[in-house]
Amino acid sequence: MGRVGAGDTAREAATGSLLLLLLLLLARPPPAAASNSKESEAGLVSEHFSQAPQKLSFYSWYGSTRLFHFRVPPDTVLLRWLLHVSQGGPSCTDVEITVHFRYGAPPVINPLGTSFPDHTLSHASFHIRALLSTMLLDNTSVNISHPAPGDWFLVAHLPPSSQKIQVKGFVPTCAYIFQPDMLVMRVVEVSTLEPDVPLQQTLLSYPSYLKIFVPEYTQELRLELQGCVSSVSPGCPVRLTVGATTLPRNFQRVLTCTGLAPSCHLLLSSPPWGRWLQVTFESLAEPHVTVGFTAKATFTVCKPWSVTVHHLIQNNPNQTYNTSAIQLSQSAVHRDLGRSSREDSGPFCLLNYPVLREDTDVVSVHFQPLNGAFVLVHSSMPSVMQLRLDTGMDSGGSFIIVLRTNKTEVTNGTLVAACVNAASPFLSFNTSLNCTTAFFQGYPMFLSASSHMANLIIPYPETDNWYLSLQLVCPESPEDCEQAVVRVETILYLVPCLNDCGPYGQCLLLRRYGYVYAGCSCKAGWRGWSCTDNSTAQTVAQQRAAALLLTLSNLMFLAPIAISLHRSFLVEASVYFYTMFFSTPGEAVLCILSYDTLQYCDFLGSGASTWVTILCMARLKTILKQVLLVLGTLVIAMSLQMDRRGIWNLMGPCVFAFVIMASMWIYRCGHRGQCYPTSWQRWVFYLLPGISMASVGIAMYTSMMTSDNYYYTHSIWHILLAGSAAFLLPPREEKAGSWTCLQKFPCHYQICRNDRDELYTVT
Repeated sequence: MGRVGAGDTAREAATGSLLLLLLLLLARPPPAAASNSKESEAGLVSEHFSQAPQKLSFYSWYGSTRLFHFRVPPDTVLLRWLLHVSQGGPSCTDVEITVHFRYGAPPVINPLGTSFPDHTLSHASFHIRALLSTMLLDNTSVNISHPAPGDWFLVAHLPPSSQKIQVKGFVPTCAYIFQPDMLVMRVVEVSTLEPDVPLQQTLLSYPSYLKIFVPEYTQELRLELQGCVSSVSPGCPVRLTVGATTLPRNFQRVLTCTGLAPSCHLLLSSPPWGRWLQVTFESLAEPHVTVGFTAKATFTVCKPWSVTVHHLIQNNPNQTYNTSAIQLSQSAVHRDLGRSSREDSGPFCLLNYPVLREDTDVVSVHFQPLNGAFVLVHSSMPSVMQLRLDTGMDSGGSFIIVLRTNKTEVTNGTLVAACVNAASPFLSFNTSLNCTTAFFQGYPMFLSASSHMANLIIPYPETDNWYLSLQLVCPESPEDCEQAVVRVETILYLVPCLNDCGPYGQCLLLRRYGYVYAGCSCKAGWRGWSCTDNSTAQTVAQQRAAALLLTLSNLMFLAPIAISLHRSFLVEASVYFYTMFFSTPGEAVLCILSYDTLQYCDFLGSGASTWVTILCMARLKTILKQVLLVLGTLVIAMSLQMDRRGIWNLMGPCVFAFVIMASMWIYRCGHRGQCYPTSWQRWVFYLLPGISMASVGIAMYTSMMTSDNYYYTHSIWHILLAGSAAFLLPPREEKAGSWTCLQKFPCHYQICRNDRDELYTVT
C-alpha cells in the first residue's frame, strides 16, 4: 500500500522511523550458538504500510470520526503506529486529538458520555490523547509487542463539537489532517511445535519464536518446558509468552520459570480453535548466558456429538420436520449418546448444533440451527453453536443474541447458563460460570425460573468464529439436573443498527474504501449509540411546538405574497409561496417529507426569494428579467447540490443580482439627474426598514444560531426574510394595471392585454 504524504513533518517523521528501524535490524547481535547446527536465530524483516490522510472533524456522532483499516501480517513480533498530523488554515487552534485502537472491529467509543441500550456491551476503548502542538513537534507513536494478525482499526476525531451552527465559507476554518503509518517487524523463520514431539531450544540473548496449530475441538493445551538448564546457574530463567496482543483487552498468557526445578508448564483451557498460536521464549539470564530446554505441547481433544437433521429423521421417519420434531428427539439424543459412549473409546465433550448462516443484506445476517429454532440443553455436557462472523464484513454492525424458554421448562433450583465467546467455546460449566477461555473473556447469560429471557447486544463484534454454549446446571442439588432437558429458543442475528436507531435516529451505512460499517445519527435531542439516551431529548410537546413555530413563522410570507399579487409580480409571488410551503421544521420528527428533501427545498426557496426580490427592485425589461430569473434559480439549485452548507454558493448569485440592481439604479440616477428612487418616503419607510431587517437576518443566520436555539432563531430568520421582501418590493409601475380581458368572443376565446405587452390569439 503506497504512502501518501501529509506535509513535511509527516514525511520527516516517517523517514526517520524507517532509518531507525533499519539501524536496529543491522545492529542485531549475531545468531546465538546452538547445540543443533540447524537451529539459528530467527530472521526479522520490516514492512511499512500507510493510508491516505483524512481531514478530522469535531465529534458529534460516529460518522464524524475518521476510520483507518489495516491488516497486520502473520508472525509479527513488533508493531509501531506513527501518528502524523498537519494543519492548514488561518484559524487553527491547539486542539486535542483522540485516536482509538482496536483489534478485529472498529472501536466502540463514547466521547459524549452517553448511555448505551440495555444489555449492550460497552467496554472502554484503548485510546491516546495528544494536543496538536505536541503531535506537530514530536513523533507520536504507539508500540505493540506480538500483535494479533488480522484486522486492526484506528478511529481519530477532534473534541466534541460545539452547539454553534457554523456557516461554511463565512468564517475562516482550519483543516486538521491525520495520517497513521504502520511499521511491523515479523519473523521469517518460525519453528513449528508439533503435538507430543519435543523440540530442543537454546537461548542466548535473543528470543526464540515458535508456533503451534490448535485444531478444532481442543479442550486443553499443555505447554511444558523440560530439562531446562543454564550454563552458569541452576534453575530455569526462561519466560514463556503465549498468544498475541489484542486491544482494548489483552489476554496474553505469560509463564516465568525462575525456580530451581528443571521443568515448568502452562495449562490453557479452550485455546482458540483452528488457528496458529504464537509462542515466544525469552531468556531471563545475564547476557552471554546460555539456557537450554526442550519444549513440548500436548493436546486434550474431546469428541463432539453433532445433532443434525439426519439424526432426527432417522429416529422419527414419519414425523414432518418442524419445531415439533425437537420434542420427539429428546429421548433419541439420550439414547444415541449412551450407545455411542459405550461403543467409542472416549466420552463426548459437547453437543454440536450445526447453524445455517443466511446473509439478508449489507451487514445483515441471520443464524438458525438446522434442526429448528430450539436447542436442547442438558446437564451432562454443553450444547454449542458456531456462529461464523469471520468474513471481514460482519464487524460493522450489532450482533444480537436472544434466549427464551417456557416458564414450565426451568424449575426452581435449575439454571440454564450460556456463554458467548470468540475463537473457542466455553466448556467448563461444571467447574465455573465465568465464561473465561484461554484468551477471551466471554459474556455470560442466564435463564432461570424467575427470568425466562436473556438478551445480549454486541456492537461491532470482532471478526472471528463466535460460539454460543449452553448447559443446564443445578448449583444447590446436582441430582435434579441428571435427567432434565430444557428447550431454549435462540434468536441470533446481525443488523447494521439496533432497531434501526429507533424513531429518533437514522441508521446510516458508512464506508472506508471497501469496508462498510453502520452508525446512528440522532435527532430531536436524542443521543447515544442507538439514539436511546433521552437525557437531552425534547418531549413530544416541544417537538410539536418547534415544528409549529418554524411552520407558522412562514405565514409571514403571506404579506409579500399579497403585495406581489396586488402589484402584478406573479413570479415573485410563486417563489414566496414555494418558500413558505417547503421550509423545513429543523430536526423535528414531524415532517411531511424526508428531512433532506425539506432542507434542500428550504435553502433553494430562501436563495430564490432573495434573487427574485433584488431583480424585481432592479426594474429590468420583461424579457431580460424572465431570463435572469430562470438562470439564477438554476444556478442556485446547482450550487446547493454541490455544497448545501457553502454560504458563497448561495450568496454569490445574490451578490450578482445586487450588482445588477445597483448598476440600474446608478444608470437611472445619471439619466434622470436625480437620486433613484426619487421619493424620500420610499427610502425612509420602505428601503431602510427592509435593508435593516435583511441585515439582522443575515447576522443571525451566520453567527447566532446554535443547536439549542435553532427553532427560535430560524423562526426569526423566516420572519425577517419575509418582512424584508415585503418592504423591498418596488411599487407598481405607473402604467401597470390589473390583468383585464378587453374583448370576449361568443366562442369563449378571449383577447387579454397588459399595458406593457399585448397577446393576441389567432383563431
